[in-house]
Amino acid sequence: MELAGRLQAARDRVPRVDPYGFERPEDFDYAAYEDFLSGHLVVLARRAAKWSELLGGRGRVQKSATLKRYVRKGVPLEHRARVWMAVSGAQARMDRNPGYYHQLLQADRSPSLEDAIRTDLNRTFPDNVRFRTSAQPCLQQPLYNVLLAFGRHNQAVGYCQGMNFIAGYLILVTKNEEESFWLLDALVGRILPDYYGPAMLGLKTDQEVLGELVRRKLPAVAALMDGHGVLWTLLVSRWFICLFVDILPVETVLRIWDCLFNEGSKIIFRVALTLIKQHQALILEATSIPEICDKFKQLTRGSFVTDCHTFMQKIFSEPGSLPMRTISQLRERCRARLLAQG
Repeated sequence: MELAGRLQAARDRVPRVDPYGFERPEDFDYAAYEDFLSGHLVVLARRAAKWSELLGGRGRVQKSATLKRYVRKGVPLEHRARVWMAVSGAQARMDRNPGYYHQLLQADRSPSLEDAIRTDLNRTFPDNVRFRTSAQPCLQQPLYNVLLAFGRHNQAVGYCQGMNFIAGYLILVTKNEEESFWLLDALVGRILPDYYGPAMLGLKTDQEVLGELVRRKLPAVAALMDGHGVLWTLLVSRWFICLFVDILPVETVLRIWDCLFNEGSKIIFRVALTLIKQHQALILEATSIPEICDKFKQLTRGSFVTDCHTFMQKIFSEPGSLPMRTISQLRERCRARLLAQG
């Protein structure tokens, strides 16, 4: 009864809806989250003070070793949009193209693009109260606008499933359509090239790159995969397509994105390798393909991924050295192999 009472007390103290509008699931561990939150809030307050001092009254955020260190430790929510816009280059592009976003929204109709986007609107974050049609205001319209503008801007990509979740997170953070559009352009156009094109060659390449990195750094896991003929796309495609949205806790995803916007796509490999290495013993218990798939679902749950501070420290230590030069070489090799396979 004592444990049951503690759980109920935690439920009463922790809101059913998180600060971003997501309803907590039925099996949410309120007691563990409250334990994490007690330390988390102290860290947030300390970081917020340091960020305010760093940014001061500056109009611009300047890239530096200090900024990189601060970003890795987490950007406070009140500064996140400004920092993302600056370090990703989105702010500079928006400044060079005044009015462009609104011109895209007023362009000639694109029926197939519009239909594809509308199909996914109600599927985007059904567990988020701000995206429901009953919400005032409902974020479905800003989401539609951002995706429509992007599809017209980058016609080679248009709209691809998965982009709705990414754009939705951007809107939740920036609360601004135009900034969300330019951040989506930074991600899809520069940070993650070819992830969302019709052939998704960049996405397929990076999944193969992860396989090669696992082969080098975690050979026992690679041997298990090879022994069962498991393709990496079966296990991690949603990690890459959705950038861990709806896979890891929202605070952890935003911390990952802080670094993704600042340091580029290698952050995705660091996160993936850390998840796999941390749970290597669990994965190696699997004796069949269904068991391997189930183990990989378990990697993204529990206290390890909820404690975003410890998790982010781990992604920069657990995988070891991961120079961009190595990733670029592996990408060339994997891309050539995929093209040869047709």
